[in-house]
Amino acid sequence: MIDFNFKDSYNIDDLVEIVKILRSPGGCAWDMEQTHSSIRMDFIEEVYEAVEAIDNNDSELLREELGDVLLQVVFHTQIEREKGTFDLDDVCDEVCKKMIVRHPHVFGEVSVSGTGDILNNWEAIKQETKGQTTFTETLESVAVSLPALLRAQKVGKRASKSGMDFPDACEAIKNIHGEVDELSEAAASGDMNRTADELGDVLFSCVNAARKLGLNSEECLTAATEKFIKRFAAVESAVRSQGRKMENCSLEELDSIWNNIKHTI
Repeated sequence: MIDFNFKDSYNIDDLVEIVKILRSPGGCAWDMEQTHSSIRMDFIEEVYEAVEAIDNNDSELLREELGDVLLQVVFHTQIEREKGTFDLDDVCDEVCKKMIVRHPHVFGEVSVSGTGDILNNWEAIKQETKGQTTFTETLESVAVSLPALLRAQKVGKRASKSGMDFPDACEAIKNIHGEVDELSEAAASGDMNRTADELGDVLFSCVNAARKLGLNSEECLTAATEKFIKRFAAVESAVRSQGRKMENCSLEELDSIWNNIKHTI
């Protein structure tokens, strides 16, 4: 058995030591084989599970899921520690300095009149510290790895600071209609590349409308998907109550049941 100090209660230092042991000779063969790339999706999945715990207002589950997220942070840091590039102290040092610099109204002499000033200062300081001198650079810095709707909304928000934006939600919604017309034309032409391009424009225009309405497009689509699942389940239940199967029903029959259910769900 490996030399380890078992305790009734552990802290962050113990987690760092456990991961170090797992990655060391005599540790765990699986853990030793992992790279940043191999556990990339694990990191993403753990964050989403933590978000689900937040959405469900489940504090006990959130505690567990935040632990899993923290494990990912420590694991990725350990990989770099083995290379001699940085350790967890370096990670903490950098984020602490960042928070101090970006909160001059707390750690400095800057005065603010509300959260609007705070957010504007945050973005201005962020742009300055990252050496971004153009609006385009701020758009390009939005992570490509973000979910597409989330990235699109963030890009649109940053682009709006240049003054290049719809004047209001009505104009943004009007733009959706124009993009849908172009999509219909592209689909009718049979050109799949053009159709894909126009479909992307429709989706982006919907994100812009959400942004101008003060809504989060990612959350809107999540809610719509959940609503679809509930309505679909109700349709299937109604069909099964008749002793039938959905695949044996006509589209007209299913649409009729759907239209009746959508008024209640």
